[in-house]
Amino acid sequence: MNILTETFNTPYHAAPFNEIKNEDYLPAFNELIKRSEQEIDAIVNNPEAPTFENVIEALAYSGEQLDVVSNIFFNLNSAETSDEIQQIAQEVSPILTEYSSKISQNEALFSKIKKVYDEKEKYQLNGEQEMLLNETYKGFVRSGALLNEEDKEKLKKISMDLSLKSLQYGQNVLASTNAYFKHITDKKELAGIPQAIIEQFAEEAKERNLEGWVVTLQYPSYIPFMTYAENRDLRKELALANGKKSFNGDEFDNQNLIKELLTLKQQKAELLGYKNYADYVLEERMAKSPVKVFDFLNELLTKAKPYADQEIEELKSLAKADGIEEMQNYDHTFYAEKLRKAKFDLDDEELKPYFPLDQVQDAVFGLAGKLFGLSFEERNDIPKYHEDVKVYEVKEIIAVSSTGKIESEYKALLYVDYFPRKGKRAGAWMTSYKSQYQQNGENSRPHISIVCNFSKPTKDTPSLLTFQEVTTLFHEFGHALHGMMADTQYPSLSGTSVKWDFVELPSQFLENFCFEPEFLKTFAKHYQTGEVLPDEKIEKIELSKNFMEGYQTLRQIGFGLLDMNYHTKVKELENESIKEFEDKYTKPATLYPINPETAMSPSFSHIFQGGYSAGYYSYKWAEVLDADAFQYFKETGIFNPETAAKYKILLSSGGTKDPMELYKDFRGSEPKVESLLKRAFG
Repeated sequence: MNILTETFNTPYHAAPFNEIKNEDYLPAFNELIKRSEQEIDAIVNNPEAPTFENVIEALAYSGEQLDVVSNIFFNLNSAETSDEIQQIAQEVSPILTEYSSKISQNEALFSKIKKVYDEKEKYQLNGEQEMLLNETYKGFVRSGALLNEEDKEKLKKISMDLSLKSLQYGQNVLASTNAYFKHITDKKELAGIPQAIIEQFAEEAKERNLEGWVVTLQYPSYIPFMTYAENRDLRKELALANGKKSFNGDEFDNQNLIKELLTLKQQKAELLGYKNYADYVLEERMAKSPVKVFDFLNELLTKAKPYADQEIEELKSLAKADGIEEMQNYDHTFYAEKLRKAKFDLDDEELKPYFPLDQVQDAVFGLAGKLFGLSFEERNDIPKYHEDVKVYEVKEIIAVSSTGKIESEYKALLYVDYFPRKGKRAGAWMTSYKSQYQQNGENSRPHISIVCNFSKPTKDTPSLLTFQEVTTLFHEFGHALHGMMADTQYPSLSGTSVKWDFVELPSQFLENFCFEPEFLKTFAKHYQTGEVLPDEKIEKIELSKNFMEGYQTLRQIGFGLLDMNYHTKVKELENESIKEFEDKYTKPATLYPINPETAMSPSFSHIFQGGYSAGYYSYKWAEVLDADAFQYFKETGIFNPETAAKYKILLSSGGTKDPMELYKDFRGSEPKVESLLKRAFG
């Protein structure tokens, strides 16, 4: 018996990580695909006339166990991978792509869907049912259901190639990141770096059986080094290594792979009747068209550029005092930290003792309790895929009796995985092992995960977060709330299954609380003395929240412009290198000299491995939403129960309504770009 093909015998049917063996995956996928195909056959061969229930709903609930196993496997491929898992991924991906294509191009199934869609007026559908019907029909059309047989085969092959090449891209980035490390044996080369970080470097060296210190390209190692290291030559070396990830002509180089991925996406778009891949993607986004995205990004660029230029001039003055005539991008973080300290007397290392990870987690849990009535209890009886992972049972208060007795019900499982490992990709993300949905009178609750790369505890200190890491945890927890609060009928409309340029609203919204003095004082306490972060430092955090906002805005705009140009102008790459294309289209938002030896596209995983193809603009787009939403909270009181209740409806509704309608239901009006500009630049 394969453990992955049966109902899991664990609390809340949680993933049985302690019992899964790598050799279980391939047979499980083959078996579950077969079962799912049988479910589809049952829909197609049903002799009764097609109805919403026996076609659309039946399809929506099909393949549940296959989805769960896919989530388990591909999440592990990001968070706890190995050569063996990566090999299995290469075998499994084409099988899943073929299965997906087989369903989306099943003519008999589509003809039943189309019949229900064409006759939808005769069904008395509620809003969510109508959304499911429309999304199902559109999904099939956008997957090639209206194509002829020859073109269907072409699309199937393109989808399979995209799946494999995207996977290879991510594996190359991870391998390239892990391949480099800087071994330092002379402590003088660590001048300027705080002792706590030096201890981390020593721990890394020890793990590699080396004397001295080791710096890697993992975020918690690389960023502190670039922020504090006075040795400019070493900063340059690290920056070059980081900028050459998958861009140095070795076996992990992604340049040709990028061209292949973009060409395949263009072919897919044209096959489906679109001018380019961005047109195909944006049809299903709030922005609707590339023109609107370009206009949005360029408007922000025009407004933010003067602020960014001014910020860089301030940094150049500092660098000039150190004898640097021309600042480079590898100087930015170092001098930005110097300027931040000079302006606000704020030093990340001074702040870190006030933000031990456990306290920050308690704070974000407490905020969820205050706003939405959630509670979190650690469970040690639920299997984990690594000893660093913790699992929490999430409950929601549903009633309080006259005597004060609290009645609550199970809401979700939350997995948290905070520390870097060799088998974990860089960055931070929220993901899901199991979706929420309702069926046969039962509300099946979600299993959500947050994965980060924070500094590990040392033998002397707990994990202490930089303030940026504090906001990162709040960001990912915002996504997690979107998943945990889900309360919809169908899994495909649940939680974060929303338009992509809406999905960052809950995450970016929650970051705002980190800058509110009223809230900060409740948890920013020194891990040794218990002293509350002094008022003057809280005031400086508040004042510094827009520090380098112009620079950060231009950086995000540069990424967004590059992404949008890649997915609208792919034919230019026939005569240009990836480097030439990147330099050309990021230049309007570039503030430092372009380095001929580096390129970020070969490790731009968001658009070549993640889901942000033709969608990177979503971060800035969602910032308009989150600034406007938090402005509403500020107007009514940041813990106002009525405002929180309205926001809770937005979170729990998932993709059951058009996001602009959902937002207007919450706010009473469409979001205003002025809210973002006011927050960013005053």
